[in-house]
Amino acid sequence: MTDSKAFEAALDEISGITVRYNELLSKHTTFQIGGAADYYIETLTAEAMQAVLACAQKYSVRTKVIGRGSNLLFADAGYRGAVISTSAMKQITVSGAEITAEAGASLTALAKAALEASLTGLEFANGIPGSVGGAVFMNAGAYDGEISQVLLRSTYYDAEKREFCTLDADAHEFAYRNSIYRAHPEWTVVSATFSLRNGDHTVIRARMEELMARRADKQPLEYPSAGSAFKRYPGRYTAQMIDEAGLKGKQIGCAQISEKHAGFIINRDGATAEDVLALIDCVRNEIRRLYGIEIEPEIVYVPENG
Repeated sequence: MTDSKAFEAALDEISGITVRYNELLSKHTTFQIGGAADYYIETLTAEAMQAVLACAQKYSVRTKVIGRGSNLLFADAGYRGAVISTSAMKQITVSGAEITAEAGASLTALAKAALEASLTGLEFANGIPGSVGGAVFMNAGAYDGEISQVLLRSTYYDAEKREFCTLDADAHEFAYRNSIYRAHPEWTVVSATFSLRNGDHTVIRARMEELMARRADKQPLEYPSAGSAFKRYPGRYTAQMIDEAGLKGKQIGCAQISEKHAGFIINRDGATAEDVLALIDCVRNEIRRLYGIEIEPEIVYVPENG
């Protein structure tokens, strides 16, 4: 049984954290959707995060660790428990051709750090709105690049063993939008190290600018979204199927299949989680009817008591 008062008192004793009560999660996701969490806790260090998770475990408080909230859809009713954000854990260090970044560092900041060091391999990450931790968790990628191609190792906190551990790249079991972390919800990425190559600063910058221009041209960056709404189906372009099904521009409530890119669901000023979920179901049902296949959402829905 949750002991909220004891949990709150214990939080007061933990240094390196900021706690907000009944905080709207719409403020902390790129979708700008989501009700209030009982606790929204930003941790400044991995040790602070460890202390919060141990405290929550002791007092039976449900937890959800997030980075920059770029592929999450929180329930309209919010989250009953503690949402723990690593967004303040964003230190990036360069050593030779290796870059180590804390889990909350943005992928754009990571790519720019590589640029400043004239290191190539992370150009694809520039403009992806997620965090390093989330990128390792889901093997994020774009424009023929993936985290699995450049990751050297990651460090995580194991909430069951209550210790920090390190995984070498080949132990991550990477696949399309997948890694071993999905199978271990008790593990939380706290940092990652990437192995890059020396390159020409001008060439690297030009490639990053090219990819950003392609994003701006093809993607609905002017609206809140959670990025790609659906995973790629093997051998098919999911966005193309959605377009051919006549669903581009389809709207339920204030959630809409982007008219610019059918692979995105956008928030047209006031969409609810229920709007988005209904639209996802609509698309999946129509693709099933027309093509006889099942497409999977890339957006991760977090229910009130999930």
